[in-house]
Amino acid sequence: MAAHPFPPTTDEMLLIGSLTEREREVLDLLLSGVRSKDIATSLEISSKTVSTYRAQLMGKLKVGNIVDLVRLGIRTGLIELN
Repeated sequence: MAAHPFPPTTDEMLLIGSLTEREREVLDLLLSGVRSKDIATSLEISSKTVSTYRAQLMGKLKVGNIVDLVRLGIRTGLIELN
């Protein structure tokens, strides 16, 4: 398998590692394409709480939008491309 053309930085890996268990659950579901409403139902939290987690994740991971979050997911191996 070829090396990723844009490997993750050490900082990015540390940021991912600093997430709480719940933040990581929400992140994994977001990166899997699950809708906020369905994440809320699955985790038994409100849709507003999911939105709050999304905003916190984007701040902690230093990304400005969902597209950048997905790119980070790809670089760090949280999303596998087939």
